[in-house]
Amino acid sequence: MPTERIVILVDGSNLYHYLRELKLTGLAEFDYKAFAQFLGRGRTVVSATYYIGKVRSHGDSKGEELRRWQQRLVAHLQNSGWNVEYGHMLEHNGVFQEKGVDVHIAVDLLTGAYEDRYDTAVLVSSDTDLIPAVHAVRGKKKQVEYIGFAHRPSFGLMKNVDLTTTLRREDLAGFLKKP
Repeated sequence: MPTERIVILVDGSNLYHYLRELKLTGLAEFDYKAFAQFLGRGRTVVSATYYIGKVRSHGDSKGEELRRWQQRLVAHLQNSGWNVEYGHMLEHNGVFQEKGVDVHIAVDLLTGAYEDRYDTAVLVSSDTDLIPAVHAVRGKKKQVEYIGFAHRPSFGLMKNVDLTTTLRREDLAGFLKKP
């Protein structure tokens, strides 16, 4: 009997900020390979993709530091077998915002469903903007599994997916390098 094919789609900024809220440290050493296996739960992982806004340096030391950190993260993800897809970072009144990541996730959800690349999409994002894409994917008889965070789940996504798993601090701490 063939195993269920899954794709993993991670909103990188979402994951990063939730891990920080849980006061987890050593995020640069997060074990993404083990995390993908955990999310796969014995199913066939067709692809694992991490979506993030691309940091561009404008010659300032803070921007250069962030860009170098992102380059290390991307190399770490790719060495762990993950794909990395970029949105944009835009500055408005000194505040940086990620743009285009949710649209990229939605497009990948939809094209993957329409091209029959997966049976289940495992979505690690709490962004309710993705609900219309989730409905379209489910309309193609594909399943969507929402991976949320117990301390702040997205009830909107929970109501619109086939399966929800909420992660606690203890679940995530196991993917960090031990001191």
